[in-house]
Amino acid sequence: MRLYHLLFAALAIAGGAGAQDYPAKPIRFIVGFAPGGATDIVARAVSQKLTDGLGQQVVVDNRASGGGITAAGMVAKAPPDGYTILMASISALATAVSVNSHLPYDPTRDFAPITLAAVTPYLVTVQAPLPANTLAEFIALAKMRPGQLNFGTSGSGGGAHLAVELFKSMAGLSMVHVPYKGAAPALTELMGGHIQLTFSQPPVVWPHLKGGRVKALAITSARRSPVLPDIPAIAETLPGYEATSWQGVVAPAGTPRAIVLKLHGELVKALRSPAVAERLAAEGSAAGGNTPEEFAAYIKREITKWAKVVKEAGIKID
Repeated sequence: MRLYHLLFAALAIAGGAGAQDYPAKPIRFIVGFAPGGATDIVARAVSQKLTDGLGQQVVVDNRASGGGITAAGMVAKAPPDGYTILMASISALATAVSVNSHLPYDPTRDFAPITLAAVTPYLVTVQAPLPANTLAEFIALAKMRPGQLNFGTSGSGGGAHLAVELFKSMAGLSMVHVPYKGAAPALTELMGGHIQLTFSQPPVVWPHLKGGRVKALAITSARRSPVLPDIPAIAETLPGYEATSWQGVVAPAGTPRAIVLKLHGELVKALRSPAVAERLAAEGSAAGGNTPEEFAAYIKREITKWAKVVKEAGIKID
């Protein structure tokens, strides 16, 4: 028994020393989406600040496959030493567990949450000629034409899809889902008249909104955005509605607490720096920066919230 305690103490000292010396080499910052997307933008916004703060290169590594699930599975199986971290999205950490029957990881068991990085609402966007200029008018139109209006999303089971399903449920609408391989193709089809509605993140919509090719009827955050104060929140028409996309940083489960806290401290400094906060605001996003415990609780709440929506909508991806 004494030998066991001595061994345990030796391992604890070694682990503490490793954390104290961390980082001693470059860190891989995995992103499960292609460069230029919302999750990649957030990762690159903080990576240089992390490099400066940690004294080691933080390299963004894009692994675009499976809507972020492949990258999350890779990080879940990585050594828990702080040298492989993930900029995860709502889909990988919250919605995937309800829509994918063969998820290669457990989002609450296989990761060490570090912090919520950014929260971004969707814009409720319709084609310009559609005879609806407010959300209430769109709801009335959809009720007059049940099952005849199409909505497009960036993919089945993703955050945007579930945000529309929640909207449909609360408004009592029947619409047809048309999934695409990304938000941009869905918006192109909207402008072409093939679908009537999308929920898209502001950076994707802004150029077309300014050009008058689409109309934004509402925003999905609980309140109006300071960046778009003239666009009402859905909650002004459907009280209690809220749906946002978000990104957060996690490490593999078992990563030493000291390393998690060091990464957390540098990430929060990066997110609260004027340069990063202003860049995210320009994209329509709000910077995060909560504690690891708060982020863990946030993930669990999001899983529960969207599991209910998935069940009611009967969504399943095998």
